[in-house]
Amino acid sequence: MTIPKPGVPVRGSRTGRPVMALLDLLGRRTALRILWELSRADHALTFRALQSAAETNPALLNTRLKELRLSGLVSRHADGYRLSAKGLELLKLLAPLVDWANEWATDPR
Repeated sequence: MTIPKPGVPVRGSRTGRPVMALLDLLGRRTALRILWELSRADHALTFRALQSAAETNPALLNTRLKELRLSGLVSRHADGYRLSAKGLELLKLLAPLVDWANEWATDPR
């Protein structure tokens, strides 16, 4: 398993620019869904609760959680998984994209 890191070539980029590393990480199957489910929870989610919420299989969830933890976006606690400070910061930055998508969805064109 290769975890995307800034400065290291990633899928779609030989340069390893930070934004390309982030897009590679977030573009992996279920990665955004995991972040989304953790952002909606008002408490830590256990592995099983997160598996059910993200509608994914245990092997894939385990792989994505490891990648997201090593990337600093998710943290593991005794009671389950939570977004880290970096993960919360990222989701705040993605909020305008969510707003744009909601507006786009109601565009009559």
